[in-house]
Amino acid sequence: MPCVHYQFSSQLRRDTVTFSGLHISVGNFKREIMGRQKLKAANCDLRVTNAETGEEYTDANALIPKNSSVVVRRVPVRGVKTTSKTPVITRTEPASGTSRAIEDSSAAIPLAQLIKTGSLAEANASEEDKIRAMMTQSCCQYDPVK
Repeated sequence: MPCVHYQFSSQLRRDTVTFSGLHISVGNFKREIMGRQKLKAANCDLRVTNAETGEEYTDANALIPKNSSVVVRRVPVRGVKTTSKTPVITRTEPASGTSRAIEDSSAAIPLAQLIKTGSLAEANASEEDKIRAMMTQSCCQYDPVK
């Protein structure tokens, strides 16, 4: 009977999933493993990578050939909000002789303006935008045109 050998990246033990046919879809493979391990799809997702080639199976309709070996990793589901109720902390810092509150608000700075900002730590923007601005700022001095 055809099978796929899998191993969680954090475990030493290998297991097998048996099926009929020449291959199994990644979606069915994930469902089979989640059922065996008693994992809930709402809590985590599985990242499946071919152990020999290092190819990651990202599409749920992709096919894993029979007698393959794969490495499985548990990853958190994207877009899930945490259940902890942590209050938003407002901190005040002196800025040129005055103190101002730094907090999240709907009036976030656009990325083009954020790139020109001197202090990204104090900027009112999302963390992702701050990282994008930092990456752009770090590369502008190494422009081959200059």
